[in-house]
Amino acid sequence: MSDSTATANGTLAEAHHEHPPYQRHHFETVSQQFDATNFAMWLFLLTEVMFFGGLFTAYLIMRNWYYPAFVEGSHQLSIFWGTANTTVLILSSFTMAMGVWSAQMKRKGMLLFFLGLTFVLGLVFLGIKSIEWHEKWEKSHVPGLRYSGQSFLNPASDPEVYAEYHDKPLAPDMASKTEQYFFLYFAMTGMHALHMVIGIGILGFMIIRAKAGAYTSGHYTFVENFGLYWHFVDIIWIFLFPLLYLISRY
Repeated sequence: MSDSTATANGTLAEAHHEHPPYQRHHFETVSQQFDATNFAMWLFLLTEVMFFGGLFTAYLIMRNWYYPAFVEGSHQLSIFWGTANTTVLILSSFTMAMGVWSAQMKRKGMLLFFLGLTFVLGLVFLGIKSIEWHEKWEKSHVPGLRYSGQSFLNPASDPEVYAEYHDKPLAPDMASKTEQYFFLYFAMTGMHALHMVIGIGILGFMIIRAKAGAYTSGHYTFVENFGLYWHFVDIIWIFLFPLLYLISRY
């Protein structure tokens, strides 16, 4: 082996040895790796925008077609629970942002605290949502499984709801369209809840890794990208809440 070849191999070996352990071999620099993963995350979020955008569009079109039925359906939702869940998610966005900051500042204890708090707030959100879904089951407002539009034909069957705003029942053909509202309600909130479940699972994985010392050694890309995902899920709810709960409420 020539001296030049040995020198070149030694230089390559030294350069490879100088790479931090979290840098993948196919990236020349850490910053290149960060840019690539960050771009991939934004690309993924773009596909999510397209997916939820389709659901929002379907909701707005059908709401325009069956406006009275959708107004009646919205009165079956609890503004109290919807507001509570909105508050929980806004708080979780703050704790997630603080978790990203803790990783950047290399503060392991604070990172664990804020990730754990975000985890708990996510569980609280799902708990509140399960209360709402259970109420829909009891009122027979679950399309395809347990649905009855009788309350929309006879105000006396659900006096608390109708006393809130009027006492005029829907026409039979429009009352049947309330099932469309609840189908979209469960589709939209169900997909959002699925994203929350996935996020909580990833948070659990991150907490375990953070206890082992990950994310506070200078490589916090995973935490930062997950923070983008979590904020996106929160933003989706910020749109769902007024669309499903508030518009044409009074």
